[in-house]
Amino acid sequence: MDKIKNPFSPGAGSPPPELAGRNAILEQAEVLLGRVLARRPEKSLLLTGLRGVGKTVLLNEIERRAKNIGYRTILVEAHEGKSLAVLLAPHLRRLLFDLDRIAGAGDKARRGLAVLKSFVGAIKISMGEFDIGLDIEPESGAADSGDLEVDLPSLFMTVAEAAQERGVAVTILIDEIQYFKQLELSALIMAMHKMQQSQLPLVLIGAGLPILPGLAGESKSYAERLFNFPEVGPLPEPDANKALQDPVRAAHEEFAPDALAEIFRLTQGYPYFLQEWGYQVWNHAVASPISLQVVQEASDLVSKRLDENFFRVRFDRLTPREKMFLRAMAELGGGACRTSDVADQLHIKISAMGPLRAGLIKKGMIYSPSYGDVAFTVPLFDEFMRRAIPTFEP
Repeated sequence: MDKIKNPFSPGAGSPPPELAGRNAILEQAEVLLGRVLARRPEKSLLLTGLRGVGKTVLLNEIERRAKNIGYRTILVEAHEGKSLAVLLAPHLRRLLFDLDRIAGAGDKARRGLAVLKSFVGAIKISMGEFDIGLDIEPESGAADSGDLEVDLPSLFMTVAEAAQERGVAVTILIDEIQYFKQLELSALIMAMHKMQQSQLPLVLIGAGLPILPGLAGESKSYAERLFNFPEVGPLPEPDANKALQDPVRAAHEEFAPDALAEIFRLTQGYPYFLQEWGYQVWNHAVASPISLQVVQEASDLVSKRLDENFFRVRFDRLTPREKMFLRAMAELGGGACRTSDVADQLHIKISAMGPLRAGLIKKGMIYSPSYGDVAFTVPLFDEFMRRAIPTFEP
């Protein structure tokens, strides 16, 4: 079939042609945005889920909807190489300048820029030639203590007050939020606590791995009262079929029912894999309806592409010992397993597993769904490990 008309677009954060099965989360986000606009308190959102379930796609869609109802938005991705302050400061500067240009009485946006200048100077972030600009002097005594847990809430207060003065609201969207240090996450939680207490028009919508609720709770015990943690999981079969069939029908083609069933079996309903299988199967098919045979013929190619482009970039970051830890997990199956069972597979004492396990959690390869358990953060990674290391010899 015509490859140019292929409706599928596998990629990190690429919007699918049909955003199926996520209405409940999107509605929750719309209620949050609407209530904050109406000056009614509401919990912010931290989406959680494995890699490849579409968290980034949801953040992008929520940002689009927020803009449609008048929000000013900041969208950033956390990673190990940058601090929370370095990520946010340039975006807050742009936002405050935009607010300062809006006609109307008051100078809170200008004050926000002065407080931001104090904040940047106090924590001495390395930002090259970062400058607030104009002739704005830092505001002494505001967000300049050098203590992030004190300064970030003060900075957010001034930003939110400036937005309120201009009759707008702000949404800060942060992807991969689990990469922040505990102090940074704690400061972010404290800042949002201030927003809710003051009913100011600034909300946080984040996304991260399933460890996020635990990290938030460890940082501040009251985090569960500030945030909802909707889980973004694999799609149930009807929604997975819709995500495949609707875009194909819009292109005047069709999947055979048994072809859809086979793709669901292979992907387990994970959205990224659905996109990859849909893309390759379309390109392999010569005519509609796309048959079970076409899916079976394309599956080796899909597995090879996933191995090279999705799995191996993570695999190549691992040390030999880390690879064997994950291979031992794969030997135990694809679900959660006991750390003690992994130690037994590797013939080592469980007391020696701590640093290895901690390193893999820090790299985002595994997480602990409950005490003493570990699980892969990447769906189907157990199958990849068995392909990458066919023989398990600890």
